[in-house]
Amino acid sequence: MILNTGARTDTVSFYSEWLLRRFAEGFVYARNPLFPNKVTRYELSPDKIDLVMFCSKNYAPILPRLHEITDFYRTYFHYTITAYGTDVEPLVPPIDESIRTLIALSKQVGRQRVSWRYDPVLLTDTYTIDVHARTFEYMAERLAPHIDRCIFSFVEMYKKLEVNMPELIPLSEDDKNRIAEILGGIAKKYGIHIQTCGTNGDYSRFGIHSSGCATLSILGAANGCEFKELKHKGLRAGCHCIESRDIGAYDTCLNGCKYCYANKSPQKARDNFRLHNPASPLLLGELLPTDEVTQGNQKSLLKPASQQPELFNGEIK
Repeated sequence: MILNTGARTDTVSFYSEWLLRRFAEGFVYARNPLFPNKVTRYELSPDKIDLVMFCSKNYAPILPRLHEITDFYRTYFHYTITAYGTDVEPLVPPIDESIRTLIALSKQVGRQRVSWRYDPVLLTDTYTIDVHARTFEYMAERLAPHIDRCIFSFVEMYKKLEVNMPELIPLSEDDKNRIAEILGGIAKKYGIHIQTCGTNGDYSRFGIHSSGCATLSILGAANGCEFKELKHKGLRAGCHCIESRDIGAYDTCLNGCKYCYANKSPQKARDNFRLHNPASPLLLGELLPTDEVTQGNQKSLLKPASQQPELFNGEIK
C-alpha cells in the first residue's frame, strides 16, 4: 500500500507532531470525506506500508525528526515552491527560505526522492508570463542539483476560484504553449527532467514529459526497489498516478492559498484546526460512538523479495 500524507492537507507544515505520533503508535484512522461516519484504520508498520508519500510547501517543521520515518520506510517527497507571494499563498514561506529547506531535505533523504512542484501555474496582472519566466529560472538554477525532477500543472478553473481569485486571468492555449516553451527551455538549460501533472495537453515538443507524478516506476527508482506492473488509475482526468491511501482531511490546511481545491475557505480550515488533537488517531477530532471503523485494504504493490534488485534485497533503504 502507498500511504499518502499530503493530498488533502499540508500535514507536514501544520500536523507534524500528529503524523510522527501515528507512526510511533503504529496505526492511523482516516475519515471518509463523503461518508463522515465511515472511518478506515490503517496499520503503519513497515511490513504493511510499501512507501510513504509526502507533499508539502514547508518541510522545516518535520526535518529534525524526519529520520523517525525515513529510517524505516521507503519515501518520496513532493515540495511545492511557486512564484507567488503572501497575496496568493498567505502562510507559505518566502522563496529563498523554501529553497534552503528543500536543499536541506534533499541532503537528508537524497535528491532522487525529491520532486520540485511548480504548480499551479496561473496568470494575474501581478504574476505574468514574464514573472514566471524570471522566477522559474531563479529557482531552477538553485534547485537543479538537489531534485529528481520538476513537475508543473496549469491552474484548474474550479467554480470557487471565481470568488476566491477574481483577479485570475483565464489561460488560453497560446498562453499554455508559451509557458510550456519557457519552462521546458529553462529545464533543459539546467539539466532538469520536467513533466506535467494532471494535464492532458501534449507539450513534448518543448522537452516536457507527460507522466504521472507518482508512478510506480518513479517511486521504485527513487528507492531502489521494484513494484508490480499495475494499471495506474489516477485521481482525476489527466492524472496518471498510482492509487494511494490518504490519511489527511479536507478543510484543514492553514496555508490559505487562494487557488486551493482542498479548502472551502481559509476560515473553515482555521475553525477545524481548533478541533485537532495531536494525540487522536484521526487528524481532525475524535472517534465517535456512531462511527463505523473498518480495516483498510493494505495489499502490497511490491514485487516479491526474490525479484527485487540485488542491492535492495527486500530491505528498507
